[in-house]
Amino acid sequence: MNSNDPSPAKAKWREESGRHVLELSGRWHRDEAVPEVEGEGSGKWPDAFETSALEGFDSTLPAFLLARLREVDTPEPAALPDGLPEQLRGLMELALAVPDASDARPRTASRSGLLRLAAISARLWQVLRGLFEFTGETMLSLGRFLTGRATFRHKDFWVTLQECGVQALPIVSLISFLIGLILAFVGNVQLANFGASLFIADLVGLAMVREMGVVMTAIIMCGRTGAAFAAHLGSMKANEEIDALRTFGFNPFDFLVLPRVLALVLMMPLLTIYSNAIGILGGMLVAATVDIPPALFWVELLDALTPVNASLGVMKSVFFGVAIAICGCMNGMRAGNSSAAVGEATTWAVVSSITAVIVLDSAFAAIFALLDI
Repeated sequence: MNSNDPSPAKAKWREESGRHVLELSGRWHRDEAVPEVEGEGSGKWPDAFETSALEGFDSTLPAFLLARLREVDTPEPAALPDGLPEQLRGLMELALAVPDASDARPRTASRSGLLRLAAISARLWQVLRGLFEFTGETMLSLGRFLTGRATFRHKDFWVTLQECGVQALPIVSLISFLIGLILAFVGNVQLANFGASLFIADLVGLAMVREMGVVMTAIIMCGRTGAAFAAHLGSMKANEEIDALRTFGFNPFDFLVLPRVLALVLMMPLLTIYSNAIGILGGMLVAATVDIPPALFWVELLDALTPVNASLGVMKSVFFGVAIAICGCMNGMRAGNSSAAVGEATTWAVVSSITAVIVLDSAFAAIFALLDI
């Protein structure tokens, strides 16, 4: 190496007469190699600096010292230790005079259980409050529709109606048919032990019309239609199309939310009836494999079902449809203005709508038990 070439930047900790000395040497410039650090500072400020071998520096050296010295455990001294050049000492004193931005540091101290509970409660209250406000706005929009004052494009309504209805039939058919098969297979395993395989018809029929048909259809619509509502409205929010509607004097609830709520409320009962029929058909096929003729299965099914039982699932589907539409539209309308926010809104739409369906179904189960239905 040429004797005129600068030495690499180096910081070395050493102990001298019981004092911690930080020796700085070489050329400390931004375009040079990464500085080498030798030794350990024992978590304390240096008692002295040694800079006789320091060949030159720019802002790299004070930035390095400031970052390293603020990591130590002991408080900052009233004055910097001896040994620094006057120019470097002035820069360091100026930098240390600025208070550390504690908010920029990660907070490692864990909050108490009471504070965490308070934060969760506040967040839950914000979510519930937003849900109640959005539901109220939707009901007001429905009231304007019933009085002829709501404005939306009928073409959009029919397109949404088709997406919620006809286009959902394949997946509803598959899931409902498999659910009917599963119920029949599982039921026959137990009922055959008592020679009561005929009661497969009762099991499949009651389970489908009361619970499985409407719940599985609702969950399918959560993942399919609710997510589509959130993604569509979230994209419109990111592209500022919803703000444009407000600018032109259109009510976004009337123009965007209302047709989706109406379409899903109208289609959910029809899809539930269809799901019940397909599930019962799957159970009938399983019954035929265990020597129960379709005619006998049908007679036993009609004997087990009553108009009240047959209407419970259809009645619940209306409320499920409202919940799915509100959760999907609410998350879409309140999404952020980025593609990542749209994806997050879609995820929350599916999660919140499925949760709402399960909670509503549990509430209905409790009500039906109290009413002995």
